[in-house]
Amino acid sequence: MKYSISYVVCIQFLGFRFSGWQKQKNAKTLHDMVDKTLSFVFKEDNYKTIGVGRTDAKVSANTYYIQLFTEKLVDEEAFIKSLNSNFSPDFRALSIRKVDRGFNVINAPKIKEYHYYFSFGEKNHPFAAPFLVNVAENLDIELMMKAANLFEGEHYFHKYCTKPSENTIFKRIINSCEIVENDILTASFFPEKSYIFKVKGKGFLRYQIRLMMATLFEVGKGNLDLDFIKASLKEDNDRQFMRNNAPSSGLQLFDIELEL
Repeated sequence: MKYSISYVVCIQFLGFRFSGWQKQKNAKTLHDMVDKTLSFVFKEDNYKTIGVGRTDAKVSANTYYIQLFTEKLVDEEAFIKSLNSNFSPDFRALSIRKVDRGFNVINAPKIKEYHYYFSFGEKNHPFAAPFLVNVAENLDIELMMKAANLFEGEHYFHKYCTKPSENTIFKRIINSCEIVENDILTASFFPEKSYIFKVKGKGFLRYQIRLMMATLFEVGKGNLDLDFIKASLKEDNDRQFMRNNAPSSGLQLFDIELEL
């Protein structure tokens, strides 16, 4: 079926109860929930959706884009109101914008900013579980901050990718990479201090940020040093991916700069 009209819809979601974006058999996914909700909005009208990219199970998004293909023009204000009234509490629609039919949200130039929220020491309140990962050991945060800065720039990320394809490009540029104190995501049940691993770039490999975060945790525990990080990013690294993968619940797709 051909759809003559295309929109880009900006949404937010809490991914903790879902098995990622991509539709799967016998699993509750974000894409399934979006399409199910749209069936109530459009009723008998036909539509199709694609997402800006995949997310892992339990990963949330402060900013996420879906491309909506329809046969008829929609009343944009009424659409957002109807979508939000039908969405479960895990989702919120922010905006909708009509785009050229030839636009493709997956291939469009974009900059993604990911945040990974974490704390260490005393175990967190259970209510923090969907947002914040806790490490029981004490961490050397200052050393972790120095290590995070080493990821910035153009490097070879063979060690920070799992299950690559034959065509995977490992040489990537990270525009910025840092660990800072968390003043963005706060709640009364959060620990007194928590931190954000912030990473910004055009594109990331499978599990790249979670592998980077896990490696930084090992630096903070004293099991790895800055020289290890430097060596892991060189072209002649051993190309064996890191085995430790940080839990997905701390990861959030914070922002997407999308060229429309």
